[in-house]
Amino acid sequence: MSSYRIERIRELLKREIGSVIRREFPVEELGLVSVNDVEVSGDLRHATVYVSILGTAEQQKKSVRRLQEQRWRIQDLVARSVVLKYIPVLRFVVDDSIARGNRVIQILEELERGQEAPPSESNP
Repeated sequence: MSSYRIERIRELLKREIGSVIRREFPVEELGLVSVNDVEVSGDLRHATVYVSILGTAEQQKKSVRRLQEQRWRIQDLVARSVVLKYIPVLRFVVDDSIARGNRVIQILEELERGQEAPPSESNP
């Protein structure tokens, strides 16, 4: 199967799953859930959905649990709007890469600020 087709399917699923989550799950209850990426198996039967969850620690735990509990409903809603021979079985995984990336940027900025102090010049 061409990688171009799989890439198009990944993007389509990412958009539709994100849309279903925004419609079906209120932000007040679960926090802001964002679909970062979708990995699809070669046979299109399984998909791993990487999500970021902005909210309190309690909202994050509740969101992951709720997404796993409601994955069949999410699959059904996606199947109604996406025309594929097989709708992949979804598996939700929390993607903390954005938080880790922000932390790396913060550390780099702190290092830059520490190096901005002018070095002491000593004349022999």
